[in-house]
Amino acid sequence: MNQQELKRAVGQAAVAYVKPGEILGVGTGSTVDCFIDALKESGIEVPACVSSSVRSTEKLQALGYKVVDLNEVERISVYIDGADEIDPSFAMIKGGGGALTREKIVAMVSDTFVCIADESKKVDVLGKFPLPIEVIPMAVRAVSRVIEEMGGEPVVRDFTTDNGNKIIDVHGWQMHDARMWEERLNQIVGVVTVGLFAKRSADVLLLGTEQGVKTFEK
Repeated sequence: MNQQELKRAVGQAAVAYVKPGEILGVGTGSTVDCFIDALKESGIEVPACVSSSVRSTEKLQALGYKVVDLNEVERISVYIDGADEIDPSFAMIKGGGGALTREKIVAMVSDTFVCIADESKKVDVLGKFPLPIEVIPMAVRAVSRVIEEMGGEPVVRDFTTDNGNKIIDVHGWQMHDARMWEERLNQIVGVVTVGLFAKRSADVLLLGTEQGVKTFEK
């Protein structure tokens, strides 16, 4: 199977985790697009979705789903989203699509986080994929200097987030202790969110492989 077929396979597998009649959290990205399509085909009814990006919101609404603001709901039973990298502890790098802050907020309030990814995303150590960090626009240069002092190579992305902020992609780090890195980077003044999901990692990993979809649980 090619990569797109792997994404479709895990998107279809994730439908099994959707709880009919309960609010569903939906992430963003090409693999999530496949999940949204599979959800529509399944006919499962959900009262509403909470989306982590404008992109996913528009796709969901185009397919007839109600999308509500997170402030309108008390809890989300299941959140389904992809990852740019995921390690053996289920810690992830996310934010390649630029929605890391909203994704982290939705993940925080969800009972179960199901990560859907193809096998290229499973790594032993996080860091080959550059780490996205969302920052307040006026702090871009200041945060970049701190990153350089920590041995990272910051590259400012030509992109503005849905929140009106900028993203610095950091190359050159290997993060064996993702939770420590997350806590450390969150302390930098001007940082809104770091794309490390270690404190709130995935609960379930659905991995698309040449042998089919493999399920891993923490």
